[in-house]
Amino acid sequence: MEETQSQPLSKAEKAQLHLENETLEGNPQKRGVTKPRSLHSSQQRFRQGRESNAAEKSTIALACGWIVEHQLGIALNLLCLLFLLHSAFPAARHHTQKFRELSYYNANTGKYALGRDDSLFVCFWIVLLTGLRAGVIDYLLIPLAASAGIEKKKAKVRFAEQAWLICHHGTSWFCGMYIWYNSSYWLNLRALWSDFPTREIDGLVKYYYLVAFAFWLQQLVVVNIEERRKDHLQMFTHHMITCGLMFGSYCYHQTKVGNVILCLMDVVDLFLPLAKILKYLKFRLICDIAFGAFMITWFLARHVLYMTVCWSIYAHVPEEVNYGCYRGTSSDLEGPLPVPDDYDHLIRPFFDPTGLVCLNTGIRQLFLGVLLALQSILLIWLTMIVKVAYKVVSGEGADDTRSDDEGFETEEDESQDLIDKIHLCVEPRPYVPLANLPIEKEVGFDEMRISPSRLGRASPVGRSSRKSDGHAAATTGISLRGPSNRKELLGRIGCDKGS
Repeated sequence: MEETQSQPLSKAEKAQLHLENETLEGNPQKRGVTKPRSLHSSQQRFRQGRESNAAEKSTIALACGWIVEHQLGIALNLLCLLFLLHSAFPAARHHTQKFRELSYYNANTGKYALGRDDSLFVCFWIVLLTGLRAGVIDYLLIPLAASAGIEKKKAKVRFAEQAWLICHHGTSWFCGMYIWYNSSYWLNLRALWSDFPTREIDGLVKYYYLVAFAFWLQQLVVVNIEERRKDHLQMFTHHMITCGLMFGSYCYHQTKVGNVILCLMDVVDLFLPLAKILKYLKFRLICDIAFGAFMITWFLARHVLYMTVCWSIYAHVPEEVNYGCYRGTSSDLEGPLPVPDDYDHLIRPFFDPTGLVCLNTGIRQLFLGVLLALQSILLIWLTMIVKVAYKVVSGEGADDTRSDDEGFETEEDESQDLIDKIHLCVEPRPYVPLANLPIEKEVGFDEMRISPSRLGRASPVGRSSRKSDGHAAATTGISLRGPSNRKELLGRIGCDKGS
């Protein structure tokens, strides 16, 4: 029966096979193997290893890696496709403009209602933020990090990521504070719950809220497709709760309290990236000062003021809101109506913006419970921050323990990567048993024998002879058999002195 030919091994596989054969030949007792494996069995093992590694890589992991590498191109292509459809097909503009513009404008009141088409606006901003993030990081912030003297690749990426967060959270915080300061609920907790349900909101409020929601949805994708940190589970849970709260508060017409909580969160997210950037720039003293400001802001905003808002939900909502259900638009609002006995009224606001929306003790406790769950995650992070503060006090400097060492761990530089690639590409020597290898031996000049027939050609390095007693013979690459040819040899190697 004809034997099936196996596929040839790659250079890297041959190198690994050669290394294993040398290990087995040199230490047979340690490995429990008396001789190296055959080439055919090694080929099968490498083939099986490749198949098992390919099976371990799921389709989702491969897709995530591809998206990370091409996120800028994906975003640009989607945006170009949208603008092309909008320009080339006038009949489709009624639909395409919903991606770029706010929907449900009421010309009589000058405000915007809520509706399903708002999801198209959110999708547009998810794509836009993805493209902006990738483009700004790759073509602006990473070169800025390099010009600032940051050499390591990972440190430059971390610097760029933190700088992007400062850009976004800074813009979001200033916009949110402007809305809060010019509202009726500025420093007035009871006003957060008045006029429920608020069916229409200002255009700036709607724009701000939907863009913030798109950002957190985009962060939910980023935290799962990019390299995972030590606190991946906490980050993923935090983003899930944040997105759930924003979606629920938007559909239940509670954007006022959502605006306040976003302001409390964004102000903290300004100081932590700033401290990290100063760390990458090696401004240790200013970094420690910024970290101290971050700790104070974190405690006041996320544990004092945030819990004050939670207390207001518990204490003020029953006093300021007439429990019951409401339906209709802002101009023909009906209610309060009795709360139905079924659970359908809980999800109806997510599908019908002008339909039945209810608020009672159960719904209030549900929102309060989710906010307290978010507070529990913030408390876990607070313990990690305290550990960093202890390091600062003890003189070790500020170093965020919530995620991996960002840029200061041992990292191979580009030259080392190039050396590794060269090692993989070099053709390995064929396997030769150690018993057949030539033995290097130092001999005196008188013991050398010159062979006139071999002086004109080089001797191969791997050539050796075997003596009758079975021991490996010594070889020098040339054979010197008599003193008569010493002068000729010395002349060939440039050591003969003129007489």
